[in-house]
Amino acid sequence: MTLRFYDTASAEVRDFVPLEAGKASVYYCGATVQGMPHVGHVRSAIAFDQLTRWLDYRGLRVTVVRNVTDIDDKILAKSADSFRADFQDEPGAVLEEEWWALAYRYEQEFEKAYEALGVQRPTYEPRATGHIPEMHALIQRLIDRGHAYPALDDSGDVYFDVRSWDGYGSLTRQKIDDMQAAPDADPRGKKDPRDFALWKGHKADDPETASWASPWGAGRPGWHLECSAMASKYLGARFDIHGGGLDLRFPHHENEMAQSQAAGDGFANFWMHNGMVTFEGEKMSKSIGNTISPAEMLELAPPRVVRYYLGQAHYRSVLDYRPTSLQEAAAAVERIDGFISRATRTLASADGSPLAAGHGRVPEAFEAAMDDDLNVPQALAVLHETVRSGNAALTAGELDAARQALVSVSDMLRVLGISEAAAPARDDQANEALKVLVEAQLEARARARASKDWPASDAIRDTLAAAGIVVEDNADGATWSLKRD
Repeated sequence: MTLRFYDTASAEVRDFVPLEAGKASVYYCGATVQGMPHVGHVRSAIAFDQLTRWLDYRGLRVTVVRNVTDIDDKILAKSADSFRADFQDEPGAVLEEEWWALAYRYEQEFEKAYEALGVQRPTYEPRATGHIPEMHALIQRLIDRGHAYPALDDSGDVYFDVRSWDGYGSLTRQKIDDMQAAPDADPRGKKDPRDFALWKGHKADDPETASWASPWGAGRPGWHLECSAMASKYLGARFDIHGGGLDLRFPHHENEMAQSQAAGDGFANFWMHNGMVTFEGEKMSKSIGNTISPAEMLELAPPRVVRYYLGQAHYRSVLDYRPTSLQEAAAAVERIDGFISRATRTLASADGSPLAAGHGRVPEAFEAAMDDDLNVPQALAVLHETVRSGNAALTAGELDAARQALVSVSDMLRVLGISEAAAPARDDQANEALKVLVEAQLEARARARASKDWPASDAIRDTLAAAGIVVEDNADGATWSLKRD
């Protein structure tokens, strides 16, 4: 089946044909590092990690760029708060923290969250502050083509002239006259209040360190300009996919597309946007207290469970969080792991040697689901059906079928990134010691059952359960696994 993805620009699901055979180029918007990661950030990262993994599985050599916006109005404002000694709302915050130090501190928090949840590192992760020359060059191209102009009030700002570009508004299907004014600079220097800033002239209350020399005066880049410059530097004038959260369609992605195409670049062939995360059907808001952060989720559940939850819905749909959401995800992961544990022990015992991992092809139904605009819910349905059939095969003693199910489950988990988001492995020596002790208890229990000493049998089982050991009785005897939190 042909790969097909929904393209926001054309509002349809289209066949995905890479611009360069055998390769795929993906740019998705990373963090503006002015605060701790929120759940929307990590949902977006997981969605595009799933996309990257699937493109790789389909045999494409994927180049992924995820930017870091490390200079921004909000970053400067939060740094200024630290100098006023009223910025103490998050762990690690310090008084009198320079904007660049604050940005770097939060950048590390994002990296921790990505790593914990199994999000693969991108090929390139450029910071905006490292690409000022490329931004200057893009601005000059736009001025030369008649699509940008220095501010009329000599403030040092440079604006994109939205009425000079006929395609402005096409990504979100809006008319210019229906749009709100761009709030990113003083409108007195603009030809039209909707014109947006490409370059922001240095202001008296801006830190000197947040200013770079330019042909139009000292200042710093506008937010939208940064991504256009970095995408074209690492992926070229035209590339396959540009992604990000649904909330970035306007004005950020609309402005990116306009300025890049107006400068003469083809820019993105596909625009892909992931849906938002809600809290019991409502938009998350700190003001009403219905938010949950990735850090809070990771306190409630292991990383694999959190990743499963955040990645289980179709990427374009709304993902609704409820107090029971992580418990439900944990139950799903536990069913998968229970099968893996049971199958691994049974098959290894039958063969007399450890079972080799998968790394083959996933089931055809799984492939069809993922090819169809990354239909992860349907792919997960295939995964769980394979777990059910694998357990049935083990019960029936059909070891070849169980082996194939185990290999397929392993491969599907790998493609979805669920296995790689696991917590650090336990020490091998401790594992072996635990195995010897538990199996000795199971042998004692088997003797008690054989002599119909049911109280002794139950006591052993209860002792193991209290220690977090789950015992399952089947036709071949008893198997055990660690209880999942």
